[in-house]
Parts: sequence; structure tokens; C-alpha cells
Amino acid sequence: MADTFINRFPVTITTGIVTPSSTAGKSAIQPQQGTESFAEVLKRQQQEFGVNFSKHAQNRISDRNIDISADKMERLTQGMRLAGEKGLDDTLILIDKTAFIVSIKNGTVVTTVNGDDLSGNVFTNIDGTVIV
Repeated sequence: MADTFINRFPVTITTGIVTPSSTAGKSAIQPQQGTESFAEVLKRQQQEFGVNFSKHAQNRISDRNIDISADKMERLTQGMRLAGEKGLDDTLILIDKTAFIVSIKNGTVVTTVNGDDLSGNVFTNIDGTVIV
């Protein structure tokens, strides 16, 4: 009886190292023609609105699928202008459910947070907040 059980449900022991046996039947994911990559969209938005994004902010936007639509970029630019008029430097700019920490003097978004990630956060080392 024990032999039957073992033969019907073989146990495979591995070393933890995975080596693919074949790539047949697998296709590499190719971007659709006519679509822009994240980097291309971000670069276009930066040129159009004059806002720079730190590497950290770029990673956050990409990893968390944060919306950087033209409307949001326009509002971000407006918030940066308002902060500059008040003499603020490191500023928290809130747009809908997205927070941007911006260095006004450098015109650079340092980091960004959105949605549920906003809850429970404490923002330090900022001069002021602009709600757009």
C-alpha cells in the first residue's frame, strides 16, 4: 500500500536553483507598437511642463502606477508656482490623492506618494504645503 501511495504522488526534491529546461512555447512580452514607454512619457511631460523628477520619484511613479497626466502636471506646476511666490523651498504639494515632495528652488519632484500609502505618513523637513 505504501509503495502505491509513493508511486502515485512522487515527491520532487530540489536544491532551490531553478534552471529553465526550455523556452519553447514562451514568447517574450513586446510593447505594442505606437505606445510610449514610461520613460518617454515622463521625459515629454518634463519638457512640456518644466518639472524635473529625481530618480527616486521616477521609481515611485513607475512602481506604484502614479498618474502623471497632463492635468496633474499642470496642477503640479501651478502648486510649484504658488509655493515659489510664498518663498517656500521644500514643499508638500497635494493633488487629489497624490502627494509630491518638491524642491522648489531646483524645480524637482523629490518623491511622491498616492492613495492608501498616504494614510499614516508623516512628512518632515518641509517648509509648507500647497493643496491644488
